[in-house]
Amino acid sequence: MNLADLEYAFNSELQAVKNADELARLKSRYLTNIADARKAIDFSKLGADDKRAFGSGWNALKKHIEDKAKEAAERFGGARSVPQDFDLTLPGLGRNAGAIHPIISTQLEVEDIFRSMGFQVYLGDEAVSEFDNFDAVNIPPDHPARDMQDTFWLENGMVLRTHTSSMQNRAMRELGTPLRAIFPGRCFRNEATDMTHENTFYQLEGMMIDRGITVANLIAVMKELLQNVFRRRIGEEIEGRLRPGFFPFVEPGFELDMKTVLKGQARWIELMPCGMIHPQVLKLGGVDPEKWTGFAFGLGLTRLAMLKYGIQDLRLFNKGDLRFNEQFKATL
Repeated sequence: MNLADLEYAFNSELQAVKNADELARLKSRYLTNIADARKAIDFSKLGADDKRAFGSGWNALKKHIEDKAKEAAERFGGARSVPQDFDLTLPGLGRNAGAIHPIISTQLEVEDIFRSMGFQVYLGDEAVSEFDNFDAVNIPPDHPARDMQDTFWLENGMVLRTHTSSMQNRAMRELGTPLRAIFPGRCFRNEATDMTHENTFYQLEGMMIDRGITVANLIAVMKELLQNVFRRRIGEEIEGRLRPGFFPFVEPGFELDMKTVLKGQARWIELMPCGMIHPQVLKLGGVDPEKWTGFAFGLGLTRLAMLKYGIQDLRLFNKGDLRFNEQFKATL
C-alpha cells in the first residue's frame, strides 16, 4: 500500500470513529503501519533524491494523521470514555504520582541540547543484525573487540546491541548526507558489574557528516554538551580531558573524560569515546570518504546521569528500590 492509499484509508476510517478510545486506537494503528512500511524499504537501493522524496512523504503523512486525530479529539471534547466502575470522587495520587527515571530525564535533556545544534533524534531497535552491530562499524568476525563485548545472541541470529553505534550504517543509508543525528537507547553486554559497570545500560550515539568536518568541530560540540549539562548546576567551568583511544569505527580516536568526586576522592571518569569516522565505515554506509568527513561519539547516558545527580553506584538505577526512586521529582 503506497502513501496515498494509507492516507485515503485513514481518512475513511476516521469518519466512522465514534469516541476518543476508538480514535486513539486508529491513530496508533496507522502510525505503526507507517513505521512498518518504512522499515520494509531498502534505502540502500535508492538515490539521494528518492530518499529525500520518501522522507518528506512519510513526514507529511504522519503530520496529516496527527493533525486530523487532533481535530477529531476536539470533537469528542478531548476526553476518553470512563469505565463504569471508576470512581471520579476518589482523591488524587498525591506525592505517589510517579517520576521520570533519572536516566530518561538525562536523555531528554541531552536530546534538547543536540536539537539546538541541528541534530535530529533517530531511534533504533534493541535487537539488531550482526552486520549492523559489528561489521558495519569495522569490527569483522576475527576482531578482538567482539570478545571484549561478550555479546548476548538470540536464537534467530540477531544480537542485543552492545552499543548504539549499531545505528550508524542504517542512519547513513536512510538519511543520506549531510547528516547530524543522535541515537539514544538501551544497550546490553555480559559485564562483570561494579560501581561503574552494568550488563544493561543506556548510551547515546551521535554522528555529524559534512564537507570539511575536522577534530575541531568534534571538540566544539563536546564542549557545548558538557557545559550545557553541568555548568547550569555547579556554576563553574567543567574540567575535561581528551586523550588518545582506539575504537575500530573511528580514526583517529579519543576518550573524553570528566573529573568527578566518588567516595570523597577526585577521579577521572570515562564519559565519551569519540573520533573521526573511519573511511571504511563511511564506505559501508554508502558515503564517499573522498567527498565527506565526519565525527562520531558514544555518550554513556547512565554515567552522565551519575554525574548529573551525584550518584556513586550505577547499579542503583536498575534495582527498582523505592528508597532510591522516590528521591526524584515527577518533572524534568
